[in-house]
Amino acid sequence: MKKLYYSIGEVSELTTVEPHVLRYWETIFKELSPRKNKAGNRIYREQDITFALKLKELIQDKKYSTAGAKKFLEKQQEESGSTDSDTVDISFETKKDLKEIRAFLVKLQDKL
Repeated sequence: MKKLYYSIGEVSELTTVEPHVLRYWETIFKELSPRKNKAGNRIYREQDITFALKLKELIQDKKYSTAGAKKFLEKQQEESGSTDSDTVDISFETKKDLKEIRAFLVKLQDKL
């Protein structure tokens, strides 16, 4: 079952990106903007996780600088004619789902 909201720890585990890096990316990329609950904790939605995975691929895997990643994303939005962060490749959704399944299986294995 998918959740509506995820904590920063859960997002960190799903994306394998440290929480401090996620918080830093929030300051640079307006598309990554988790809400905060009444206690002041960040609550990430599916689209935030998808965008974080996209940033991870660009910055950590493809070695773009944050400025380079920002330019790349802006150019991609211009080409697609969209300003909506919901426009993402299916591969990011698939990666997120696979990470959730892996985390579940690891927890299950630990219980055995």
